[in-house]
Amino acid sequence: MQISVVGLGSGGAEQLTLGIWKLLQSADQLFIRTKHHPVMALLDEESIGYTSFDDVYERHHNFPDVYEEIVAALIDHTKELAAQGKAAHVVYAVPGHPMVAESTVQQLLARCETEGIKLDIRGGESFLDAAFAALRFDPIEGFALLDAADLQPAQLQPQLHTIIGQVYDQYTASDVKLALMERYPDDYEVIVGHALGVAEQEQIIKLPIYELDRIEGYHNLSIIYVPRSTDDALRNRTFDRLHEIIAVLRGPNGCPWDMEQTHQSIRKNFIEELYEALEAIDADDPAAMQEEFGDVLLQIMLHSQMEEELGSFSVYDVLQSLNEKLIYRHPHVFGENSASDAEDALKNWEAMKAKEQEEKGIAATRPSVLDGIPKDLPAILTAYKLQKKAAKVGFDWDSIEPVLDKIAEELEELKAEIASGNVDKQAAELGDLLFAVVNASRFIDADPEQSLARTNLKFKTRFQYIEEKLRINGKSFDHTNLVEMDQWWDEAKKIL
Repeated sequence: MQISVVGLGSGGAEQLTLGIWKLLQSADQLFIRTKHHPVMALLDEESIGYTSFDDVYERHHNFPDVYEEIVAALIDHTKELAAQGKAAHVVYAVPGHPMVAESTVQQLLARCETEGIKLDIRGGESFLDAAFAALRFDPIEGFALLDAADLQPAQLQPQLHTIIGQVYDQYTASDVKLALMERYPDDYEVIVGHALGVAEQEQIIKLPIYELDRIEGYHNLSIIYVPRSTDDALRNRTFDRLHEIIAVLRGPNGCPWDMEQTHQSIRKNFIEELYEALEAIDADDPAAMQEEFGDVLLQIMLHSQMEEELGSFSVYDVLQSLNEKLIYRHPHVFGENSASDAEDALKNWEAMKAKEQEEKGIAATRPSVLDGIPKDLPAILTAYKLQKKAAKVGFDWDSIEPVLDKIAEELEELKAEIASGNVDKQAAELGDLLFAVVNASRFIDADPEQSLARTNLKFKTRFQYIEEKLRINGKSFDHTNLVEMDQWWDEAKKIL
């Protein structure tokens, strides 16, 4: 049993090789993926019989189903001929080259081996040959061939010549446009090529990316060509460009300041940038968030670059570890588990985290359930995490009422120590009171840090209202009193 796959080229009959033409002429069972190809006129003229799969396209709404049925039909027909004792040699002709953008051939490669069918693949001029000639570029400079149906911005590399194939219609062109705009300026000039290499049908249209879906004429022989660029600015939206810049800054001819820094010297910068990012989040300021997130990322890149210089790890190792962790700890997304809500998802995360730590031997180094909390966390966040860890093993109240009673108890003890005048004990009781208040936050599902930050902002806004009132009335704090300020504070409470 054998299936011979031949390429018809991307244009007219002049692209057929002599060997393929003889095979087409001598074929007893000739199948054609589609009749919509210039060579069909020659086959009809020479009265060469064939069966096309165009009717399969009409029965399905997506290409994967079409290709699956074509492959199944070819295999079934070949096996049927063999069962009848006939010469089981089927010829299957496809546009272009069988190994270029031809999904049915890839599926045949996978299935024929298991079905015991020999697969013979004969070349043919692909649409790439015509594209290289028509668009006049040398692929040795760097070249990428991408599928319009599954184009992702991450695949695009401006330093490479890029051909995007299978742009069948304006809808597909629109998807390509959106992907390109993630990497290139909207007005970057690209080329749409229709029927390249086909006499009297070839069209080459130059236009900016934003107009890609505003022209008509797309069909099965349409491509989009994105010329390569050596402009580093076009790579500024890529992670690799960031890694390259950091390496230059830390390199021999880089910035003297960056070259001198160590983990410890910029440790405080990391903390400051994180708080600035949090401030942008709290202000709900997208422009500030964009900038501050970049500053946080810069700190990660600098620390990773220091370790790369020592040979310990690179930022790509950091990315790999993170990706593997995310996949491992989300079995309800990437595995067999399921999660009906956020609580189930969190349980999965915690279970996989515990399993991961056990496999790595981390659990053995943490004998206490309270271990694993960063020592430099703010005290309120530390208290919150300590209480959550204790609660997971059952050390917790069943409801909020005892928690509120505990707050009242700690408040009375603080009052007593204030009356006694013992400063050290006052501070200790204040800590107990704060710890009890943090505990209450867990029972009402409120993050204590965020709650206090919200109150801080509220206080700042209302106090600034008092300052504005003083300015309007031509006063300063030396010319007012608490009664007047309380009146303005009450005004602020009503409007802020």
